[in-house]
Amino acid sequence: MSVLIVIPARYGSSRLPGKPMFDIAGVSMLERVWNIAKATRGNSRVVISTEDQRIVDHAQSFGAEAILTDVQCRNGTERCYATLEALGATESAVLNFQGDAVLTPPWVLQAMIDEFDQPDNAFDIVTPVTALDDAMLRDLRKSKEVTPASGTTAVFDKQRNALYFSKLIMPYVRSPGHTQTYRHIGLYGYRPEALRTYVNLEPSPLELTEGLEQLRALENGMTVRTVIVDYHGRTHASVDAKEDIAIVEDIIRREGELVD
Repeated sequence: MSVLIVIPARYGSSRLPGKPMFDIAGVSMLERVWNIAKATRGNSRVVISTEDQRIVDHAQSFGAEAILTDVQCRNGTERCYATLEALGATESAVLNFQGDAVLTPPWVLQAMIDEFDQPDNAFDIVTPVTALDDAMLRDLRKSKEVTPASGTTAVFDKQRNALYFSKLIMPYVRSPGHTQTYRHIGLYGYRPEALRTYVNLEPSPLELTEGLEQLRALENGMTVRTVIVDYHGRTHASVDAKEDIAIVEDIIRREGELVD
């Protein structure tokens, strides 16, 4: 299995222009994400994809391969596909690893890559989920009291093929002890033909209702395989505002670097 990892890194963020180049504990956000991607086994190529030459120049300063893609790409998925086409890539799978995912353990990406090599690999898209223990579930419920759209949950069948994703906490527990609640992690791996199919589909009703792009795939009959991952005590967090940088730096000080 050959895997292309694409890191979409948009300079022109309306909220945080230049975010991929922000310094986090002495290393830029983009270089941190690139180091995580490079730490995986089985990737044949890691490419940073951006709409701005400043990102290309920064990526090349630490030895990364980078490519300019259309400024009109609306999201990371479209930029991932534009990269695939521009490179004429021949890899068997492509992973979309967002350029701000600085606290994603490399073993989460590795689990996605490894899923393509499983005997039962009849799926179009792979995406990770993690089981919530009682404390995590309480925290998610508490978070949703303040920000209802925070956190996405997933339910899947016995083959781990996704049945639905929602901003609601699913499943409703009428009779406890049968399953856990799984939180979705917004990373995706595609077969190239599946990515091509996906980007040419119109936004779907459930996607537009919940604001979850993966529902477009389900509504059009695509198979989305979930892979269950464990953060092994690592904290999941993202940088959505400048104030978040200090939070992420504190996590790194407490838990150590993900990649040496």
